[in-house]
Amino acid sequence: MKVFKNLLIISLLTMLLSACSNFSSIIGCPDAVIEWIDVVMINDIQYQHHFTEPSDEVTSISIEKGRELGKVTYMMADSACSNHKMKNGDAAFLDEGTPIYEVKGYPTSLVVVANDRVFVADTNIKAKTVGDLLPMDNLVKNIYFESTQDGIRMHTFSQASKKRFIDAWLELKLNDIQTLNKDGKMDGNRIFMEIELNNGVTFREVYWADFNTFSNGVIGNKEIKEVIDFELSNLTK
Repeated sequence: MKVFKNLLIISLLTMLLSACSNFSSIIGCPDAVIEWIDVVMINDIQYQHHFTEPSDEVTSISIEKGRELGKVTYMMADSACSNHKMKNGDAAFLDEGTPIYEVKGYPTSLVVVANDRVFVADTNIKAKTVGDLLPMDNLVKNIYFESTQDGIRMHTFSQASKKRFIDAWLELKLNDIQTLNKDGKMDGNRIFMEIELNNGVTFREVYWADFNTFSNGVIGNKEIKEVIDFELSNLTK
């Protein structure tokens, strides 16, 4: 009788767990269709993989893997809720167990590589300036203006303007993106800027000309605006 009672309890628990599981699948995670961007987090830094545009297909990317920094421990796509807060080892589309490596010749706080895709730093809670977030002094090959319609490169900065821009930009402070957005600093005329590193890796910054503001939370200074306005004037010639 005691054995039968234990079996009954186990059966009831199994049924309850099964019901909870089915209920969770209805109201639980994923709780909506989430359009994930291709991100990974390691060492408290969130990195993003930037997909190449059609015009970038001829760009040669040359990377050499360095030491292993860690492994993916959780793939968020089809698993995480929309309110999921990323932690080290999380990735949007990388399988669990995928190794994450440094890129030789580049700071790990700037770029990492996983599954033959390069990821560029996107969020770093310890960063106070652009130079902290994107330590790429002497690592930038070119800066481009892109079409906001299809991402095609429309103009290349002169090397003098590139240097002026990078020297000024890296010193600028990072601001809270949500606050800037709330205050309307990310509205109006948008300009797509593409930054190409020496190894061919590229990433995009969106610039709002009306407010001299960038998508990474930077408010430009007079030097930045002068450089961009000068290159824009050459674009229209």
